[in-house]
Amino acid sequence: MNPTIVDKPLFSRGLARLRPNVWSLGAVLIAALVLAPIVSVIWIAFHPVENIWPHLLATTLPRYFANTLILMLSVGTLSAGVGMGAAWLTTMYIFPGVRWFQWLLLLPLAIPAYLGAYGLVDFLEYAGPVQTGLRNIMGYSNRLDYWFPEIRSMYMAVIVLTAALCPYVFLLSRAALREQSGGSYEVARALGAGPFKRFWRVGVPLARPAIAAGVAIVMMETASDFGTVEFFAVQTLTTGIFNTWLESNNAGGAAQIAGVVLLLVLVLVALERVGRKNSRYHNTARQSRAIIAIPLTGVRAWIASFLCFIPFAVGFLLPASVLTYHALTNLEAWQNRGLIEALGNTLLVGISAAFLTVSAALFLVYGVRLTGQKLPRLLLPVTTLGYAAPGAVLAVGVLIPMAAMDHVIADWAEAVFDRNIGLLMTGTGFAIIFAYCVRFFAIAQGAIDAAIGRVAPSLPLAARSLGKTAGGTLRHVYFPLIRGSVGTALLLVFVDCVKELPATLLLRPFNFNTLATRVYDQASLENLSDAAPAAILVILVGLTAVLLLARTHRQSH
Repeated sequence: MNPTIVDKPLFSRGLARLRPNVWSLGAVLIAALVLAPIVSVIWIAFHPVENIWPHLLATTLPRYFANTLILMLSVGTLSAGVGMGAAWLTTMYIFPGVRWFQWLLLLPLAIPAYLGAYGLVDFLEYAGPVQTGLRNIMGYSNRLDYWFPEIRSMYMAVIVLTAALCPYVFLLSRAALREQSGGSYEVARALGAGPFKRFWRVGVPLARPAIAAGVAIVMMETASDFGTVEFFAVQTLTTGIFNTWLESNNAGGAAQIAGVVLLLVLVLVALERVGRKNSRYHNTARQSRAIIAIPLTGVRAWIASFLCFIPFAVGFLLPASVLTYHALTNLEAWQNRGLIEALGNTLLVGISAAFLTVSAALFLVYGVRLTGQKLPRLLLPVTTLGYAAPGAVLAVGVLIPMAAMDHVIADWAEAVFDRNIGLLMTGTGFAIIFAYCVRFFAIAQGAIDAAIGRVAPSLPLAARSLGKTAGGTLRHVYFPLIRGSVGTALLLVFVDCVKELPATLLLRPFNFNTLATRVYDQASLENLSDAAPAAILVILVGLTAVLLLARTHRQSH
């Protein structure tokens, strides 16, 4: 055989194996970009310019950690009780307004916790309507004549955060209860179990995985909150990041505190996953019977309505009413130039981040399913860590390395072109958009992955057999079938971008405001009248997502 002759088909197949796969490389690159801020935080925490870790341990860190832990446990416990209790009542009983409460109890999700804090404080503070009315009725002349709970305190922060976050537990618990067979509860009633025993011994155990998942979300959101705890003067790990970075001008110390927050959240996620894995309940009935709701009459019916009304009133009705009142009594604020600029900036960064996030998630999920290689498959679930990481933590991981890159690029451009181009990334909205993409990538990825998974495998196989490329199959087969899910993902990511406060506060350029930061700035100056219009716009955006969620939840049942 002539050694110079090469088997061309074999040679072509060998080259194909060596040729880099665009989808695989793109998926790995996207995953690397999503994970980069988290890796950056860990690196900076272990390699600070000035190591103040011993000082933090000896002074503020124990207080930050203790307050954060107390807040997480308190809000998690209360949210579990309120959310599961409301889910139990609206699923198992019929009482006045029950059909309305099934979706009214979701509305607090439309109001970020920091807006709830502003509304509650304005309502209950010394100059607010409650204390003013109390003084007028009782004839008190000043604050020393009567006792009133301290408004800006830890327990008020717990109440506000619980009211804003308990719908997560309500939504998941109610779905879990409705998926169970009514036979379990009928057997319990036949054995003489009363309402409380049926709730505690049957309902709670069956819904325990859903309750655990909801409480985990609540505790993660509590750990990442900044606006609420800062307004109530509660020093947590998140406020510690701001204080150490902005007031002490120590980025390494901020990264070290951010590392503690990240570790705390990761431990929480791990515990939730382990608990859910070990707590699985299956419906063994061949024919699952729907739960038959029991009608309540008399006083018990109105007590059930009142118990469901409280979380709705505190979480949505009260803050929305207070903010609407201020927005309507100060109509000039709607024409304020700062509000218009904040709205424009919000639309710019929110729409850009939503489009980039969903596009990257679509490319990643499709690329992983297409290539089947191990590395992209291993990186796919890891990219969801961005959602678990608080906004302040991601801001530390984004801003410090990005600012260094900005200065290198600016110095190079000035040396080569003799022109000052400024800070291209941190001096514009680019850093905010990138942080949003990392923070909410898990939302887009989950929606896209579920949608692609519902497409029958025979359809793309038929397209490929007819000569369609991988990109053509995505455009002409997958995308028309998952267009609705893509639209939902775009909306959900955009809504979360509008509400995000900590990352935006740390990453915004000078004189760059979004609706969330404008509300924060004005409320920090005790100027709720000027903050109200921006707050109303944030609420209206949030309502669209909640209505979509309620519609989806209703269709799934």
